[in-house]
Amino acid sequence: MRIAQIAPLWESVPPQRYGGTERIVSYLTEELVRQGHEVTLFASGDSVTTARLEAICPQALRLNTGIFNRDAPQVLLQERAFGFMADEFDLIHSHLDFLGFPLARRIRTPVVTTLHGRLDLPELTPVFREFAEIPVISISDAQRRPLPWANWAGTVHHGLPNFYAPHFEPGQYLAFLGRIAPEKRPDHAIELAKRVGIPLKIAAKVDPADEAYFRAEIEPMLRHPLIEFIGEITDNEKEAFVGNALALVCPYDWPEPFGIVFIEALACGTPVLAYRRGSVPEIIEQGVTGFISETLDEMVASVAGLDTIDRRRCRDAFDRRFTVQRMVSDYLRIYTDLVRENRFLSTASTQTAPPTSYSVLEP
Repeated sequence: MRIAQIAPLWESVPPQRYGGTERIVSYLTEELVRQGHEVTLFASGDSVTTARLEAICPQALRLNTGIFNRDAPQVLLQERAFGFMADEFDLIHSHLDFLGFPLARRIRTPVVTTLHGRLDLPELTPVFREFAEIPVISISDAQRRPLPWANWAGTVHHGLPNFYAPHFEPGQYLAFLGRIAPEKRPDHAIELAKRVGIPLKIAAKVDPADEAYFRAEIEPMLRHPLIEFIGEITDNEKEAFVGNALALVCPYDWPEPFGIVFIEALACGTPVLAYRRGSVPEIIEQGVTGFISETLDEMVASVAGLDTIDRRRCRDAFDRRFTVQRMVSDYLRIYTDLVRENRFLSTASTQTAPPTSYSVLEP
């Protein structure tokens, strides 16, 4: 199958450090190529892939610190992918959320969009109402709840390649991984560590938008002797960081669509402590691969139960449910259905079109 994968330009594919969507696009693209599909990746020029790379800009936009217009590469991206190159593909898979909808409805090639973000914001409803015919894919069933009437083609949980080795011996510290933001509640992770008397290591980036929050709310809390702030880490550093932890702490206070760090932890054999928000109950099995809590008090109490978690069962859950092969298999089923439906509709449209009449001019 000839498939286009359209990635956001903010990070490279795969990202050099933090970047959830771009990381999944990379895993998906590489496995599709490995399985013999003809894949074109639309991404920044510093992306690394075995697919054909259509480089839209020289480097990921986050790395460009000069004065420049960030919208210009985005316009070029959409014109190339949905415009003059669209007929080269059997299917276009967009990871731009709703930004590709206007062009997607105007081309013959079937387009499907995976939605990677939260959907409970009120301003999104009129957009999805307007483009109600566009097929979309959710990354969890919980993500769909604000828009149950959208044209859902399926739910595909994320999957990872098998490059995290499991660590079956529990570590001596708690881990917080990702980014510093109010909705991620790093303050709760810190308070948890202080209340249970276990060291906490924080490996997280600080976006410019969250710099003020970090300086005012989180930085003063880092002075506690149990807390160690490491900063942003690379993929190569994740296995040791997460695998050597007693547990991954995810006290997120927002409707998490899908936490990639959850399944990274499971791949490492590390249980997860999380609040019951968004997709968490779809990913974490209570008392088997971690503990799901309603409040900080409950999470504090759950730490005592970590010694009952068999870390081999965490890895088993990853192998059963969250591999890249399973993810790609799910996507290919959706691709096949959409391509088949598009061909059927195209054939039906041709068969029902009225015959064209021609007039012959006498010389």
